Amino acid sequence: MQGKSVYIASRAVLAIFMVTVLAATAYAATETVLHNFNDNGTDGYYPYGALIFDKAGNLYGTTVWGGTNNMGTVFELTPKGGGGWTETVLHNFGGAKDGSFPWGTLIFDAAGNLYGTTQTGGTYEYGTVFEMTPGKNGVWKEKVLHSFNGGNGKDGVGPLAGVIFDGSGNLYGTTELGGLYSFGIVFELSPKTGGGWTEKILHSFNPNTKDGVAPNASLIFDTAGNLYGTTLEGGTSGVGTVFELSAKTGGGWKEKLLHSFNSSGKDGYFPFSALTFDGSGNLYGATSVGGTKYGGIAFELTPKTGGGWTEKILYDFGYPAATDPFSQLIFDGSGNLYGTTGTNGPNDSGSVFKLTPRATGKWAATVLHNFNGTDGDNAHAGVVFDNSGNLYGTTYNGGNSTSCKSGCGTVFEIKP
Repeated sequence: MQGKSVYIASRAVLAIFMVTVLAATAYAATETVLHNFNDNGTDGYYPYGALIFDKAGNLYGTTVWGGTNNMGTVFELTPKGGGGWTETVLHNFGGAKDGSFPWGTLIFDAAGNLYGTTQTGGTYEYGTVFEMTPGKNGVWKEKVLHSFNGGNGKDGVGPLAGVIFDGSGNLYGTTELGGLYSFGIVFELSPKTGGGWTEKILHSFNPNTKDGVAPNASLIFDTAGNLYGTTLEGGTSGVGTVFELSAKTGGGWKEKLLHSFNSSGKDGYFPFSALTFDGSGNLYGATSVGGTKYGGIAFELTPKTGGGWTEKILYDFGYPAATDPFSQLIFDGSGNLYGTTGTNGPNDSGSVFKLTPRATGKWAATVLHNFNGTDGDNAHAGVVFDNSGNLYGTTYNGGNSTSCKSGCGTVFEIKP
């Protein structure tokens, strides 16, 4: 866990010292802090994953640290009738056979149960996939569905991203390490008749074949049932990839690299974020550094007739405006993209931004909000829309709590 924090910090420092200029439009939007996390022994702190809504308009998320065991929490935020939001800690992770340190975003099933991952903990201390089931009087019960066992030389180690469902109720995800080559896996969990879940390893990342390594982000499906994701490192230049996994006739899955990032001065590299499809089957994502201004890029991958994919750089982020886009990009109904940056900006605390397509092919950036530390800092997670078009997200640091050196993190709302 601390190694991960150091890695994030090193990427931020790299972006800060690359002195270039990004032009971005200012925009009037109202930000409201819905919750300030606190290291008080009961609340969680340092939220890294994105938020999700339930059907009633309540927000759910995780914190990496905090809670009664200081190993992270699952929390719910419920809007109050007269304004404001009430936080409820639904689960305190405890290590041992329970998981610990959840980094990823949660997901609901159709019955209203929550699913997620923890980086460590479980039977073998290599991380878990867990389920949270609501019970009477608002009490939720946690159950570990799978404990990763990287010690066997096959299973994964340390999942950092959340999981996703297919149409049959199977779960899919990644681990940053482990597998046959110790550089991460893609896995599937299938529910067994009578209870329990069966794990199947779909792919072990192999650095000896120019494969990607160290997947940090969650996966997405296309309409044909193929899986897509990113790796933080690896590929032909060693600085990250976009990959596709397709089910083979007769069983098994085949991996294909769609793009290997490079640090030549134009392309981005080190993608932490998950991908997003548009309605035409093009993929969109972000890299944390790189581009002509060294602050990261937003990119599009378009399938070519006859095979292969073409990368287009939509936007170059750069100092002194906000840099380090870690988050998954999301679309609004008009085809604009939204995301967050972790560092820089006028207060060196990151931002929430909007990207708008232009006829020239490049996209225009609009800064919706620059964080100032007291209202949030280091927005690594993406944002989510409510039904009224307002945006919600988390910041890993910042806020008004003094119990953490640089703030314990926030949940925020932005009304454009």
